[in-house]
Amino acid sequence: MQKDFDEWNKIKKGVDGGELLKLYHTREIWWCSLGVNIGFEQNGGGQEYQRPVLVLKGMSKDTCYIIPLTGSPKKHKNRIAIGLVDNIEASAIISQIRLIDTKRLVEKIGFLDKSKFDEIRKAVKINL
Repeated sequence: MQKDFDEWNKIKKGVDGGELLKLYHTREIWWCSLGVNIGFEQNGGGQEYQRPVLVLKGMSKDTCYIIPLTGSPKKHKNRIAIGLVDNIEASAIISQIRLIDTKRLVEKIGFLDKSKFDEIRKAVKINL
């Protein structure tokens, strides 16, 4: 698959110049501009290179740890099913945790229930 890094770089300039402060909280699910990444790192999709993500932990008002979500039905020990996200069965890809600038956060989708979030946090501690 050919990756369009040049197109993502155009969009990334807009993301970088975007709204500075996004108010987010742990356990929230957001659309996020993940962009086009290297190798097997999780990419965003669509024209804006976005993907839903789960906010795992805030580090500051400007950065947070996120876990990308996928609608892929593949089973793997590093994918934890979380239920419907925008009417698609989703899983958290815990092997793809990353720190992002909150400028990448686009729109809040919802909130993950505490028991499912605790299951994900436990899996992260065990597997990483």
